[in-house]
Amino acid sequence: MKFNEAWKKAKGMIMKIGKKNAMIACSVLLIGGTILLNVILFGSADSGEGFDYSAAVGMDGANVDTSAVNENAEEDSDKYFSTSLINRQRARDEAMEVLQSVAYNDEADDASKEKALAAIGQIAADMEDESNIEALVVSKGFEQCVAVVSGGTVSVIVKGEELLDTQISQINEIVYEQTGILPENIKIIGK
Repeated sequence: MKFNEAWKKAKGMIMKIGKKNAMIACSVLLIGGTILLNVILFGSADSGEGFDYSAAVGMDGANVDTSAVNENAEEDSDKYFSTSLINRQRARDEAMEVLQSVAYNDEADDASKEKALAAIGQIAADMEDESNIEALVVSKGFEQCVAVVSGGTVSVIVKGEELLDTQISQINEIVYEQTGILPENIKIIGK
């Protein structure tokens, strides 16, 4: 019984809002959720997965071969950045596909098309900002960088475990110059 009541309420809300507007709202929520999920996953991914550290450590815990650990950590780090870039692009492609289906749908109203086109424009601007940030951060001496611009916040992941205050300031300055986003909305992660 509760499901039927909830369904009737949801159906009533959809009729009030309009089917097209409800579809657009759901699409925007789906896109935002996808981007947010990617940011969350990239920020908390473990770069050491897949490596058996016990093989490099003797029975008594003494380090037997640190070069194997360092080489594998380097490969995992490179893999992390490559995977992050691919997953970010995949999420953006999915978002663009949904928005384009709304923007170029003959049945969609003009307001919906305008919202979809504005969102497409924002994604394109975010992609350009990300590319610029990554190139400028790498030019400051970081080996690798992935930037994610989304909804007035920026996450920047750079290769390196401990970042100096001067490095953090450089990255904040680059992000601010490219996006106008203030440092309190910038998350910098050393990987």
